[in-house]
Amino acid sequence: MQSDTLLHIANFSTLFMCMVLKFPQIFVLMRAKSASGVSLHSLLLELIGFIVFVTYQMYYDYPPPTYLEYPILIAQDVILLLLILHYNGSLRQSLIYAFLFVGGWRLLTVEKWIIDLAMSFCTFISAASKFAQLQCLWRSKDAAQVSATTWAMATYTCFARIYTTMVTTGDMQVLVRFAVMTLLNLWVTLTVIYYQRASRSKKRD
Repeated sequence: MQSDTLLHIANFSTLFMCMVLKFPQIFVLMRAKSASGVSLHSLLLELIGFIVFVTYQMYYDYPPPTYLEYPILIAQDVILLLLILHYNGSLRQSLIYAFLFVGGWRLLTVEKWIIDLAMSFCTFISAASKFAQLQCLWRSKDAAQVSATTWAMATYTCFARIYTTMVTTGDMQVLVRFAVMTLLNLWVTLTVIYYQRASRSKKRD
């Protein structure tokens, strides 16, 4: 009974948090009218990882509460992508990205081995997205347009998904993915906080 309650809390808190997870980042970009410090490569890799992951879960008929937040996250990432392209002056590229993402998504379910192979690379793709954002921060040393709140919430949702996966499917690939994502999201969160505090200290000096 207690485990069922914890599972419901983990599922619904994750879903609720993911419904607004990208909003702080979206609002920061809209307010600043700049995408400085936000990695386009990181966002593209994250989108690929999300699409592969949710397609894998749906293909194998996993319980919807274990992946329901991913379509929401994908929609929010698309908004972020459009904002970044807009502020970088390359909005026309959005049509190319749309074609590639839709075509790639359709390709994933053509054969079982394709989705299985894609899922085996999913953790590496998602990890690469976090490292791309870290590299962008290290290079620019500017986290003014990066939302620590978004990254902190992402850390929580991945941590919660470790528990829900253990209780429901026990899929080792999924567990490893969430464990790695939890650590990397936390790393990005701490890096963003560090550079934001350093920036504020410089302004005071």
